[in-house]
Amino acid sequence: MKNTLLFTFLILIFLNCSAQDISGEWSGILKVPRGQLGLVLHVTKINGGYSATLDSPSQGAKGIPVNTVEYNNSVLKFTMTSLNAEYAGTLGADNIFKGIFKQNGQSYPLDLGRGALEKPKLSRPQEPVKPYPYYSEDVKFDNAKDKITLAGTLTLPAKEGNFPAVILISGSGPQDRNEELLGHKPFLVLSDYLTKNGIAVLRYDDRGTAQSTGDFNTAITKDFATDAEAAVAYLKTRKEINRKKIGLIGHSEGGIIAPMIAAGSDKVAFIVLLAGPGLPGDELLIKQAHLIFKANGISESVLNEIDALNKKGYDILKSKSDFAEIKKELLPIMDEAFKLLPANQQPPADKRNEYLMKSINQIATPWYQFVLRYNPAETLEKVKCPVLALNGEKDLQVPPKEDLEGIGRALKKGGNKNFKIKELPNLNHLFQECTTGSPTEYDKIEQTFSPTALTEISDWIKMIVSK
Repeated sequence: MKNTLLFTFLILIFLNCSAQDISGEWSGILKVPRGQLGLVLHVTKINGGYSATLDSPSQGAKGIPVNTVEYNNSVLKFTMTSLNAEYAGTLGADNIFKGIFKQNGQSYPLDLGRGALEKPKLSRPQEPVKPYPYYSEDVKFDNAKDKITLAGTLTLPAKEGNFPAVILISGSGPQDRNEELLGHKPFLVLSDYLTKNGIAVLRYDDRGTAQSTGDFNTAITKDFATDAEAAVAYLKTRKEINRKKIGLIGHSEGGIIAPMIAAGSDKVAFIVLLAGPGLPGDELLIKQAHLIFKANGISESVLNEIDALNKKGYDILKSKSDFAEIKKELLPIMDEAFKLLPANQQPPADKRNEYLMKSINQIATPWYQFVLRYNPAETLEKVKCPVLALNGEKDLQVPPKEDLEGIGRALKKGGNKNFKIKELPNLNHLFQECTTGSPTEYDKIEQTFSPTALTEISDWIKMIVSK
């Protein structure tokens, strides 16, 4: 839920012949209102022309596919109809394309130079620096059920001892062990803080991501839960870990997974839900879209239309099983939604259907369908271990009031007598101190994880494991 609205580029470029061979790697920094995005263009010469792919490393996007491209008289032009975007740049004597990237009527400077991307200099003052004042070990463990190997890092307060432990479970989208996003590494900061406070931490790359094997794209939330269960089983093999004091910390979608494992089971001693959903998936996503569009200036009348269209589309996804049929029924609904966009954000008329199908294919998936159908309350009612549920007051992706109330109702209904629910002032979905809570702020904020939230988590865990 934290990756659905990030600024992304899907580019496949076919280049025409030119006097100079421009094959190779080109990179640059695209400066947009949401911050800076590093782009890497890989150009290959074929059949008298060129082909290429584009990477957006900060978003974990590699080899992403566009269409028309021209390279003549030192001028490179390419268009991306699926994104309503285009680029034009002139190759200078310094061997740099100086140009403009246009999308949806907006223009952004983009210079592309030879060689690897120079990373934007971002200030992330909380990121720990080696050598750490604790023991850190890279580890691997198997999910025997799905026959995959997960890679991660285990940090211990000291190399020898017997410690309480937590496993960090990431939110939606392919995440590495640090849950890295826009230069922030929230799981690295969180694990560093907890380990310094006497708590061992295991964090791992999602399946199919970084050093973990498996296929991320075909998995649904229940599959990711088996990965977290494998992490629990692994910790129980370590002599440094107190087997009776292993807990889970789940962020966003991870806040769905943690209760799945804890429900009606003695596998875990406690769970911490960081912006964990407490509402049915379809309700949550409708509220999420409403709040984010509102923060971006969309009128209330248009918001109401968007809500109605989202509900109609989600009802189809929830009730149907044949994805070909689902896509067919979503087409007119998505078309109606596009009509609500400002004129300068409409796709070209001759590419409208292509753009519609691209959007439909992004949501007509088993993962999306599972999330829409899933009601976390039914699982939370079965959780008997201690629970800490935290949300940021300005979280626009998992609305704090409604979701925390939903979590509280479910736990109380299930008879859980040991839980704490708290809304933390002025924090967003990533638990950063913020201004509006909009995802467009995430990378602009230097803080990775609010010290208030870190203290809240650590103090509660230490209180639970001391008993």
